[in-house]
Amino acid sequence: GDAPSGQQGRRGGQDKGQGEQGKGRGQRKGPGGGQGKGQGGLERGAGDKQPRDQTTASLTTAPRPAVPTAASRTGSCPNFVFILIDDMGWRDMGFSGNEFAETPNTDRLAREGIIFSQAYSSAPNCAPSRACIMSGQYPPRHGIYTVVDERHAPGSSHHRIVAAHSKDAMDTEVVTIAECLKDAGYATAAFGMWNLGRGRSGPSTATGQGFDIYKKPQDAGFAQHAYFDDDGNFLTDVFTDDGIEFIEANKDRPFFLYLPYHAIHAPFEPKADLVAKYERKARATGNRNADPVYAAMIDAVDQNIGRVMDTLKRLHLDDNTMVVFTSDNGGTPRFVAPLNGSKGALYEGGIRVPACVWWSGINNPGRTCDEPILGMDFYPTMLAAAGIALPKQTLDGVSFLPVLKNTGEVNRDAVFWHFPSYVGRAAPCSAIRMGDWKLIEHFEDRRIELYNLADDIGESRNLATSNPTKAEELHARLTSWQKSTSAAIPTEANPAFDPSAVRSKGRGGQKGGNKRDGQRPRPKRD
Repeated sequence: GDAPSGQQGRRGGQDKGQGEQGKGRGQRKGPGGGQGKGQGGLERGAGDKQPRDQTTASLTTAPRPAVPTAASRTGSCPNFVFILIDDMGWRDMGFSGNEFAETPNTDRLAREGIIFSQAYSSAPNCAPSRACIMSGQYPPRHGIYTVVDERHAPGSSHHRIVAAHSKDAMDTEVVTIAECLKDAGYATAAFGMWNLGRGRSGPSTATGQGFDIYKKPQDAGFAQHAYFDDDGNFLTDVFTDDGIEFIEANKDRPFFLYLPYHAIHAPFEPKADLVAKYERKARATGNRNADPVYAAMIDAVDQNIGRVMDTLKRLHLDDNTMVVFTSDNGGTPRFVAPLNGSKGALYEGGIRVPACVWWSGINNPGRTCDEPILGMDFYPTMLAAAGIALPKQTLDGVSFLPVLKNTGEVNRDAVFWHFPSYVGRAAPCSAIRMGDWKLIEHFEDRRIELYNLADDIGESRNLATSNPTKAEELHARLTSWQKSTSAAIPTEANPAFDPSAVRSKGRGGQKGGNKRDGQRPRPKRD
């Protein structure tokens, strides 16, 4: 495959400011039944700019619990690099089925690690999915159901029912995976899209939730949604530059690097040379269905993953670093086949994602795991791999370390999704998967749909009527889960509903909404 050769990003000063006071895990109770956060050391944000070497030097000397050195900790205290792609569909990478875009670096990562063929995001759009990764919880626990945006505010004229209230920031009482690792002596950094609290510093920003350093696109000089800055630097390259510098500065201590790239979110803005490469390939292969622009966006991500991996190997950190690759939700409608639905929906196209894990601690690498895993499962898995105790808060995620070690399976018989919101083409719904069976409950009209994913991955044959026993079994289990998590169930008819209204387009979510759990009528079956 092509060697990693991404355009180098800008090497300017690292943004640094003053965040909130650090938070321990032994003070007040959080909303999920767990402990809240107490006082600790001062955290750094993305405020006043300082020279890059000054920032990284301060990270290496910040007071921390004693940890083993790199030379003595091989096989323990693994480093973590978590790569989260934005809006990447299940089959967008070579290792997951893309035969046009070239992704040699990520494919190598997958071949040398474990591919999770039935990986899911814990929610169908970005904010709740990221909250689940950070908290290890289902959305009803942390209360972030969707992206908060006036364009999809509950009560909008194109909504049949009043959607549930969604928080626009993650509660500070939630103990994040970054806080767990930081408390254990890890250096922590995030470069990319946080989406769990706005502002440059404060308790709900990344630096208030466990990250020593955080930089979003605007901090790096990029306009909102832009992939290129005024100097021609490419955003994914710049964030990778920052990640590499962070790794170099912390090579002698455990670190957690979170890279939630903006790529490959639309509108696309690819590198011209990569577009030309795939235009030539489309002509040479006669592939009229290929999209050179989309392939170029994917290729640029893969090049940067190659740069991260090259850095780990150059610094001899590859023997003790776990690298996670996945997406925050399913893809956009054009790129999800053969799945049904897309981003925002609880059909497979909205929640099934590519995923692989690379780590020297994997026994018998090169395997493909067909067990379902969710984004919230990375939290307990990473803590288990590092030998760190779980925080005293409710965790819904389940460690799949036994799968990595090839000693067992994921100990769980059902997984759930809850999206009581409107976004894009999607309407409020909830879902459960048990084995090969999946049921979706629609809150607008109380319909339920039942599918056997082993026989019908495209969810084209609703079996709710022909197999009422299985439908009732799954629906009863889903209802029980909703009650146990206090999931918000929207039932109130929207008095402002206008059937002729056109939904708002864009990166919408919702704001405010109906906080009440209504009495639910008996669902109807198609």
